[in-house]
Amino acid sequence: MLTLPLVAGAALLVLNSCTMACFWHDKRRAIAGGRRVPERDLLALALLGGSPGALLARRLFRHKTRKEPFSTQLFVIVALQAGAATGSLLAFH
Repeated sequence: MLTLPLVAGAALLVLNSCTMACFWHDKRRAIAGGRRVPERDLLALALLGGSPGALLARRLFRHKTRKEPFSTQLFVIVALQAGAATGSLLAFH
């Protein structure tokens, strides 16, 4: 039986996998000198819940690690999500 936490977890897994794939694709395009994935798209994926995938992809692919203001914007998204998650956990306990 599918439960809401199971479905939400699966959706987050898919979203984070897609986020990592987009970072990888952008890295390959950067190396090849091709058309890049817009930063706003990468940040939108992080905002939608793909921030763990974005952080992991940055480390694994060594991509967008020094790019500003992208890095700051990504870390603001991560901080807001961490605060929201903490607040939700505290509210329900």
